[in-house]
Amino acid sequence: MRKLIVTIGVLEACHREKIRAAAEKRGFEVSFFENEQESLPHLTDAEVVFGQGAVLAKNSPNLRWLCTPSAGVNQFLGEHVFASPEAVLTNSSGAYGVTIAEHVVMLILEVLRRQQDYTEIVSRREWIRNLPVRSIRDSRITLLGTGDIGQEVAIRLRAFGPACMTGVNRSGRNPGERFDCVVRQDALDSVLPETEILIISLPGTADTFHMLDARRLAMLPEHALVVNVGRGTVVDQKALEQELRAGRLCAALDVFEEEPLPPEDSLWTCPNLLMAPHVAGNMTLPYTKNRIVDLFLEDFERYCDGKPLERKVDLKKGY
Repeated sequence: MRKLIVTIGVLEACHREKIRAAAEKRGFEVSFFENEQESLPHLTDAEVVFGQGAVLAKNSPNLRWLCTPSAGVNQFLGEHVFASPEAVLTNSSGAYGVTIAEHVVMLILEVLRRQQDYTEIVSRREWIRNLPVRSIRDSRITLLGTGDIGQEVAIRLRAFGPACMTGVNRSGRNPGERFDCVVRQDALDSVLPETEILIISLPGTADTFHMLDARRLAMLPEHALVVNVGRGTVVDQKALEQELRAGRLCAALDVFEEEPLPPEDSLWTCPNLLMAPHVAGNMTLPYTKNRIVDLFLEDFERYCDGKPLERKVDLKKGY
């Protein structure tokens, strides 16, 4: 019997039953494991794997398809990651837009409404109420990345009445007409000087490495807010820290160049910075888990029918 291995411990009983029913209908035997290490002895004859770690790819010599529950695929890039030369990789892009978009809205409001400062004030049992705050309304927003995450963010921010929302992507197309205008990435320099809130949701690839370097960060207007929920490598972290310490910019970061962020890193004590430990896209929201399973099962049907997989990753491009 054909073999499907699932190593996503956060799945609930309803998700497992849904996968089991679909697998058995298509002649697959499915085995569930809490993590990658538990599954290692069972990977030798696995045809399909639904799991996260590159260790799965390296230890599955007969693998034909691996679906990762994440959107990012950095762990699968590079030579000799897949033991099987026939294996294809898909991701779960499209499952995280809702949860990350809500996280972005939270971060922006916390910074603009000075929630960190007010939390410190009340922790001292003081009653200070007059800190200057800012608004999303009438702000000029640039979204660097217009995929699922960027579009979901744009939908939510539209309700706050920004002055304009500009998307930046490779093609210059306006997906879903979510943005007031869209420019190509090679025109990024033209929009940065007018950007008051910059939201980054790009993957970490060779093309995006330090796209926001010292030169481009210096192009942002004073007191601009940089929000990064994509990959930490897109921003030159040291250059950003210099801008934050100088008081010229502020930032809300969910991702970092090195994760976990080392305890001795100077970013921990950096002013004008709101940090979160890469939790925007965690698989803890029920909606996200439902979407991950649904997207996998959609491609599972295509796989069994011999059709092209919808979310196939180009390992050379990294997305």
